[in-house]
Amino acid sequence: MTRPRLRAERSPHGFRRLLLASPERHNPLDAALARALRDAFAENPGELVVLGSTGQDVFCAGADMTIGEVERAEVSGLLYQCLEVMITRPGPVIAAVGGPAVAGGAQLAAAADLRIAGPAARFRWTGPPGRDLAVGAWVLPDLVGRGRATELAMTGRWVDAPEALALGLVNTVAPEPLRAAEELAAELTAGSAGSLARIKMIAATGGLLDRLRAERRANQEAWAKALAADPGGPSP
Repeated sequence: MTRPRLRAERSPHGFRRLLLASPERHNPLDAALARALRDAFAENPGELVVLGSTGQDVFCAGADMTIGEVERAEVSGLLYQCLEVMITRPGPVIAAVGGPAVAGGAQLAAAADLRIAGPAARFRWTGPPGRDLAVGAWVLPDLVGRGRATELAMTGRWVDAPEALALGLVNTVAPEPLRAAEELAAELTAGSAGSLARIKMIAATGGLLDRLRAERRANQEAWAKALAADPGGPSP
């Protein structure tokens, strides 16, 4: 089996880096990588994690379009497991988004507790054409409000870094987002872990987990319908 393209590193400041390590392909998600991300976030759940990429102007393009439909459906299921781990683990997650974050990549960014974007960052919550997937409806209302969330999820339009900052999708825009994320991580790690965990728990109350699970069920049904209609699926 091909090794997942994920680099895990520990910082001397007490946090962990998870770096997507296939920037030449915009870090596409296959089943192995989605599983590796889920397991990495579940490891040492109280530890602060910085999620980024080894490529400065890259984040994650979503599901790998070179894999088959069955594996893409598996990636979807694994990704929702990963997102649930991210929002329920007590340790904060900071996403350093240096470039485009699309579909599953946008989901990973949105599931983080804090987001630092680079000038080249762009976000798009959309699934593959013809699969009737809902992407981002579980989390966008908490970030930008119901009306704008509905618009972004329904249209799947691009949101660039300045607009993302204005909407509250990201906390700040920095020339070197990974460096900025690591500086923030070091600052937070030096503080009270118990306080961070409580703040995170309180901020995640109010239906966020219920909406995540509802989106996961809806997309499981959509994938089941698509695979039943065309078990082989198209060859991308």
